[in-house]
Amino acid sequence: MSPRTPQLDESPSAPLPGVIGNSAAMQEVFRTTRQVARSSASVLLLGETGTGKELIAHAVHTLSARRDRPFVRVNCGALSESLLESELFGHVRGAFTGAIDNRTGRFEAAHQGSIFLDEINSTTLHLQVKLLRVLQEREFERVGDTRTIRVDTRIIAASNRDLLDLAMAGTFREDLFYRLNVVPIYIPPLRDRTEDIPLLVTHFLNHYNEKNDRYVAHIEPRAMEALQRYSWPGNVRELQNYVERVVVMALGDELTFELLPEAVRTGRQPKSLGPRTMTFEELSEELVVQGLSSAGEEDCDLHGRIVNHVEREVISQVMNLCDGVQIKAAARLGINRNTLHKKLKEYGLDDAEGE
Repeated sequence: MSPRTPQLDESPSAPLPGVIGNSAAMQEVFRTTRQVARSSASVLLLGETGTGKELIAHAVHTLSARRDRPFVRVNCGALSESLLESELFGHVRGAFTGAIDNRTGRFEAAHQGSIFLDEINSTTLHLQVKLLRVLQEREFERVGDTRTIRVDTRIIAASNRDLLDLAMAGTFREDLFYRLNVVPIYIPPLRDRTEDIPLLVTHFLNHYNEKNDRYVAHIEPRAMEALQRYSWPGNVRELQNYVERVVVMALGDELTFELLPEAVRTGRQPKSLGPRTMTFEELSEELVVQGLSSAGEEDCDLHGRIVNHVEREVISQVMNLCDGVQIKAAARLGINRNTLHKKLKEYGLDDAEGE
């Protein structure tokens, strides 16, 4: 029998190796992770990008009886279907163009250990059938081979999307979801555990001070307030990057408010360097922000200033869609025809009338 590691004797809610946090939400993650690690059950890690799912996956392996065996990582979203199939299951010589030798796949390499399938939501339905078979039967064939290979590999999967929603949409197999979802662990976004930010900032400061031979040891209270107020769309990974930037750019020994990126100081995301599709909610927020920023400090008609512009644009575009026919436009807008006629005059859109 292999010796027990010290971590297994710790309190169920004690922090995991390499994972920073002391919030109630993270203590629940620690408890579930320690409990499931002792079993052979499949684990499904759920959470936004940058929340630390790989760290939790590694902790599940480290705290398990498989800890002396391989821990193999695969980013399913980084490879095409054909390459990912070969990566996971291996191939034999001549299986496809460029297959000049036999190759061992990641499942074989992880035999008696654990395999971490990150972004499993990006796999195709074809590949999901093969993954389901490995989960159920613990066997597969290499690409281009007929010989069946049996493995004893624990599967830890991760997704930044709701797999049940994807199953309902027909892009993810429902039976695979239920096979993976034996023990789900939800890693909360950083905005839901802001009490962990001081611990994380201190940890990253120590790491990057040592890495860059710097000594940024103090944190200005105003800077910490801004860090805890920010929404962190990129989660812990974004915080880590910003702390590294501060360490590199600081002229003294203090993390000051001025050293923080504009997004953190203002609470607003910087404009994208390239084209980006914005959600309807993001567009609405940006519209209001622009309207408020262009208004004077003494302006009192903010509602009319913003809402009237939107209403005029909606009416104008719907009239165009309806070829200027007011009856059709009123029906699409959900208002009666008299109201539409009045608003067309009010907004100077009389020329749009086409009846």
